[in-house]
Amino acid sequence: MANSALEIVALLLTLIGLIGAAASTGMPMWRVTAFIGENIIVFETRYEGLWMNCYRQANIRMQCKVYDSLLALTPDLQAARGLMCCAVALAGLGLMISMVGMQCTSCIQNNDRAKRVVLIAAGIMILMACLCVLIPVSWTGHAIIRDFYNPLLIDAQRRELGEALYIGWVAAAFLFVGGCMFTCCNLESDDKGSERYVYTRTPNYMAYPPRPLEPQQLVVLPQQQPQPMLSRQPSTNYSYNSR
Repeated sequence: MANSALEIVALLLTLIGLIGAAASTGMPMWRVTAFIGENIIVFETRYEGLWMNCYRQANIRMQCKVYDSLLALTPDLQAARGLMCCAVALAGLGLMISMVGMQCTSCIQNNDRAKRVVLIAAGIMILMACLCVLIPVSWTGHAIIRDFYNPLLIDAQRRELGEALYIGWVAAAFLFVGGCMFTCCNLESDDKGSERYVYTRTPNYMAYPPRPLEPQQLVVLPQQQPQPMLSRQPSTNYSYNSR
């Protein structure tokens, strides 16, 4: 990233999303008893979660019972369990990998490209965790709303959206923002880094502004006189001294 502050913000958002996903996975408040129609027994509330069923009487105490058999559960509940566990694992692993590639850490030294690749991989894992949270939460919410308006069910069989579903949606939003910040910002900085590399190959190069041409004076060099050349051929002119 161009600025390490964005990395810290993405790390905090991912951490909040991880905590929310873990809380939504463990909470039994996925389905809550709906008090509608002639149902006047309001001092007893039933909660249905991924791992247990709970009863709460008059806001005093809560009794929970873990599901006895995994094979006796419905397919949507089994799929929700697996997806939420995968989401927590992916978010935690992506969070740890992102710490390796951050600029404020020295795990990878003198290699900015490797740090960007590590952060991109961490961002992809966080986005996958967001998808794993969003699918079971939205699926369960759709099933609750569908059964609530089903005329074939009695009022005692209808349920409402629990607190765990809202926490899951908020956690998915935090994971989505954190994963996008890790991924998109490093892809953009990778392109900018290649452009900087092209222009910094010759750091000692200095550009000078063009200067107008000035008229130059011609310098006349003195011409040398040709010297007589000796010939190898015999001369026909002879001179004799008179006595």
